[in-house]
Amino acid sequence: METLEAVSRGLVAGAIGTVALTLAEQAEMKLTGREPSSVPGQVGTKLTGHDPDDDPERVKRLDPVVHWAHGIGLGAVRGGLDRAGLSPAAATLAFYPMVFGGDAAMYRALGIADEPWRWPRAELATDLFGKGVLAFATSAAYILLGRVTNG
Repeated sequence: METLEAVSRGLVAGAIGTVALTLAEQAEMKLTGREPSSVPGQVGTKLTGHDPDDDPERVKRLDPVVHWAHGIGLGAVRGGLDRAGLSPAAATLAFYPMVFGGDAAMYRALGIADEPWRWPRAELATDLFGKGVLAFATSAAYILLGRVTNG
Protein backbone atom coordinates (compact mmCIF):
# COMPACT_ATOMS: atom_id res chain seq x y z
CA MET A 1 0.00 0.00 0.00
CA GLU A 2 1.23 3.43 -0.88
CA THR A 3 1.55 6.16 1.73
CA LEU A 4 -0.95 8.45 -0.01
CA GLU A 5 -3.54 5.66 -0.08
CA ALA A 6 -3.02 4.90 3.63
CA VAL A 7 -3.26 8.57 4.61
CA SER A 8 -6.31 9.18 2.39
CA ARG A 9 -8.12 6.14 3.78
CA GLY A 10 -7.08 7.28 7.24
CA LEU A 11 -8.59 10.73 6.74
CA VAL A 12 -11.94 9.20 5.72
CA ALA A 13 -11.74 6.78 8.66
CA GLY A 14 -10.95 9.73 10.96
CA ALA A 15 -14.09 11.50 9.78
CA ILE A 16 -16.13 8.37 10.50
CA GLY A 17 -14.47 8.04 13.91
CA THR A 18 -15.27 11.67 14.68
CA VAL A 19 -18.93 11.09 13.82
CA ALA A 20 -18.93 8.13 16.24
CA LEU A 21 -17.23 10.23 18.92
CA THR A 22 -19.69 13.09 18.47
CA LEU A 23 -22.69 10.75 18.77
CA ALA A 24 -21.19 8.97 21.80
CA GLU A 25 -20.48 12.29 23.52
CA GLN A 26 -24.02 13.51 22.90
CA ALA A 27 -25.46 10.30 24.36
CA GLU A 28 -23.08 10.43 27.35
CA MET A 29 -23.97 14.07 28.06
CA LYS A 30 -27.69 13.22 28.03
CA LEU A 31 -27.10 10.38 30.48
CA THR A 32 -24.78 12.25 32.83
CA GLY A 33 -25.99 15.83 32.46
CA ARG A 34 -22.44 16.94 31.67
CA GLU A 35 -22.02 20.18 29.75
CA PRO A 36 -20.13 20.07 26.43
CA SER A 37 -16.36 20.34 26.69
CA SER A 38 -14.69 23.51 25.50
CA VAL A 39 -11.23 21.90 25.40
CA PRO A 40 -11.01 21.74 21.58
CA GLY A 41 -11.82 25.44 21.38
CA GLN A 42 -9.30 26.20 24.12
CA VAL A 43 -6.63 24.28 22.19
CA GLY A 44 -7.44 26.16 18.99
CA THR A 45 -7.43 29.48 20.80
CA LYS A 46 -4.04 28.76 22.41
CA LEU A 47 -2.60 27.58 19.09
CA THR A 48 -3.68 30.83 17.44
CA GLY A 49 -1.80 32.80 20.09
CA HIS A 50 -4.76 33.95 22.16
CA ASP A 51 -5.78 33.40 25.76
CA PRO A 52 -8.98 31.33 26.08
CA ASP A 53 -9.94 33.24 29.25
CA ASP A 54 -9.79 36.54 27.36
CA ASP A 55 -11.68 35.38 24.27
CA PRO A 56 -14.58 33.01 25.06
CA GLU A 57 -16.19 33.76 21.69
CA ARG A 58 -13.07 32.53 19.88
CA VAL A 59 -13.13 29.37 22.02
CA LYS A 60 -16.77 28.77 21.09
CA ARG A 61 -16.12 29.45 17.40
CA LEU A 62 -13.05 27.18 17.23
CA ASP A 63 -14.51 24.33 19.27
CA PRO A 64 -16.24 22.42 16.43
CA VAL A 65 -13.49 23.26 13.95
CA VAL A 66 -10.74 21.82 16.15
CA HIS A 67 -12.92 18.85 17.19
CA TRP A 68 -13.43 17.80 13.56
CA ALA A 69 -9.97 18.72 12.26
CA HIS A 70 -8.30 16.86 15.11
CA GLY A 71 -10.40 13.71 14.71
CA ILE A 72 -9.99 13.63 10.94
CA GLY A 73 -6.26 14.33 11.20
CA LEU A 74 -5.79 11.49 13.66
CA GLY A 75 -7.11 9.19 10.95
CA ALA A 76 -3.94 9.93 8.98
CA VAL A 77 -1.94 8.73 11.98
CA ARG A 78 -3.94 5.48 11.91
CA GLY A 79 -3.06 5.14 8.23
CA GLY A 80 0.60 5.63 9.13
CA LEU A 81 0.41 2.75 11.60
CA ASP A 82 -0.87 0.53 8.80
CA ARG A 83 1.86 1.77 6.47
CA ALA A 84 4.43 0.96 9.16
CA GLY A 85 3.45 -2.69 8.78
CA LEU A 86 1.51 -3.25 11.99
CA SER A 87 -1.28 -5.81 11.86
CA PRO A 88 -4.80 -4.36 12.13
CA ALA A 89 -5.06 -5.52 15.76
CA ALA A 90 -1.62 -4.17 16.71
CA ALA A 91 -2.29 -0.86 14.96
CA THR A 92 -5.62 -0.51 16.78
CA LEU A 93 -4.05 -1.28 20.15
CA ALA A 94 -1.19 1.17 19.50
CA PHE A 95 -3.52 3.89 18.24
CA TYR A 96 -5.61 4.27 21.41
CA PRO A 97 -2.75 5.27 23.74
CA MET A 98 -1.39 7.53 21.01
CA VAL A 99 -4.73 9.36 20.81
CA PHE A 100 -5.19 9.67 24.58
CA GLY A 101 -1.53 10.30 25.43
CA GLY A 102 -1.01 12.78 22.62
CA ASP A 103 -4.04 14.79 23.65
CA ALA A 104 -3.15 14.72 27.35
CA ALA A 105 0.40 15.85 26.56
CA MET A 106 -0.89 18.66 24.35
CA TYR A 107 -3.36 19.86 27.00
CA ARG A 108 -0.54 19.92 29.55
CA ALA A 109 1.92 21.65 27.24
CA LEU A 110 -0.63 24.37 26.45
CA GLY A 111 -1.49 24.84 30.14
CA ILE A 112 -5.09 23.74 29.62
CA ALA A 113 -5.03 20.78 32.02
CA ASP A 114 -2.91 19.04 34.63
CA GLU A 115 -1.45 15.60 34.12
CA PRO A 116 -4.26 13.02 33.63
CA TRP A 117 -3.56 11.31 36.95
CA ARG A 118 -4.53 14.58 38.65
CA TRP A 119 -7.85 14.91 36.83
CA PRO A 120 -11.07 14.21 38.70
CA ARG A 121 -12.03 10.56 38.18
CA ALA A 122 -15.23 11.38 36.29
CA GLU A 123 -13.34 13.69 33.93
CA LEU A 124 -10.65 11.08 33.32
CA ALA A 125 -13.23 8.36 32.70
CA THR A 126 -15.11 10.57 30.26
CA ASP A 127 -11.93 11.41 28.38
CA LEU A 128 -10.77 7.78 28.26
CA PHE A 129 -14.19 6.78 26.97
CA GLY A 130 -14.28 9.46 24.29
CA LYS A 131 -10.73 8.80 23.11
CA GLY A 132 -11.53 5.08 23.05
CA VAL A 133 -14.58 5.61 20.87
CA LEU A 134 -12.56 7.79 18.51
CA ALA A 135 -9.61 5.39 18.33
CA PHE A 136 -11.58 2.19 17.92
CA ALA A 137 -14.20 3.61 15.54
CA THR A 138 -11.46 5.15 13.39
CA SER A 139 -9.56 1.86 13.35
CA ALA A 140 -12.67 -0.16 12.52
CA ALA A 141 -13.55 2.24 9.71
CA TYR A 142 -9.98 2.10 8.41
CA ILE A 143 -10.04 -1.71 8.32
CA LEU A 144 -13.49 -1.87 6.69
CA LEU A 145 -12.60 0.76 4.10
CA GLY A 146 -9.54 -1.31 3.21
CA ARG A 147 -11.72 -4.36 2.64
CA VAL A 148 -14.12 -2.39 0.46
CA THR A 149 -11.41 -0.79 -1.67
CA ASN A 150 -9.29 -3.93 -1.95
CA GLY A 151 -12.18 -6.27 -2.69
